[in-house]
Amino acid sequence: MKRREMLWGLPAAAVAAWLSRQFGSSALADAPKSKPIPRRKLGRTGELVSMVGLGGYHIGIQSDPKESIRIIRTALDEGINFLDNCWDYNDGQSEIRMGQALRDGYREKAFLMTKIDGHSRESAAKQIDESLRRLQTDHVDLLQVHEVIRPTDPDRVFAQGGSMEAILAAKKAGKLRFIGFTGHKSGVIHKQMLDTAAKHDFRFDTVQMPLNVMDHHDQGFEKIVLPLLVQQEIGVLGMKPMGSGIILKSGKVSPIECLHYAMSLPTSVVITGCDSPKILQQALMAARTFRPLTEPARNALLAKTRDASNAKKFELYKTSRQFDGTENNPEWLG
Repeated sequence: MKRREMLWGLPAAAVAAWLSRQFGSSALADAPKSKPIPRRKLGRTGELVSMVGLGGYHIGIQSDPKESIRIIRTALDEGINFLDNCWDYNDGQSEIRMGQALRDGYREKAFLMTKIDGHSRESAAKQIDESLRRLQTDHVDLLQVHEVIRPTDPDRVFAQGGSMEAILAAKKAGKLRFIGFTGHKSGVIHKQMLDTAAKHDFRFDTVQMPLNVMDHHDQGFEKIVLPLLVQQEIGVLGMKPMGSGIILKSGKVSPIECLHYAMSLPTSVVITGCDSPKILQQALMAARTFRPLTEPARNALLAKTRDASNAKKFELYKTSRQFDGTENNPEWLG
């Protein structure tokens, strides 16, 4: 396989064309602080979302709720419009704080996403309504099934009486606009979820998954799932560009390199956690200074991280239960 023929499981020319369609030549120039955050198409939804998104989990771990609100509003004021959240983050505090931040006209600036854990129709419906109350809105722009991490999850979601029934009913009622799913364990399980959806004549609008310099070296999300999403025009939500900070402990890559790697993939948005104004400014700078990685730069970055990836120490979301909220709290599934 020649390097120039296959990048991300797709022909190099196809990837170049995809990047050009997203934001054209604006990605090729250094960006001053005043430059708007580039936006990309969200699959076939017709929506444009900021190429960097604000992660919801870290909003809830900030010790000062007022600082969390300032971070969210600053992000929106600076041009980030994609907001991530989840029903279970920090016992609901992440959604509560985001709801407070979205008052006073800020809701109109946001493409708001949250996730639910419930796999039964009853638990999913309850969690959707709880999330809307916390977020102080009558609808979210995107609702995603959270933590599809077990081989049994796809069938449970699409079973009679499963969560997809509640999600579709909520969409019909105007409580959500688009539907996606997330997971952090296995590209194989993600593919299984896509295949299960197809068997039920359903196509997701978005899929969220880890995309980073370590995942590349495995038969992971980048190689198994990403080409399918691009081919099916499903919005790609990249997460864990730094593996929740663990990848940085390898000493091989910087935060900006991690963000630029994920942004150089065919992602609609790269979601990153920002628990302080400093980290938020880091994300903004990464977006404003972004230029797609050249093939030599990409190869050099991957060469630096290959041995660290082989050690299996920096993708704990795959190898441990540390990030498995629904595994540790099975009652959330319903």
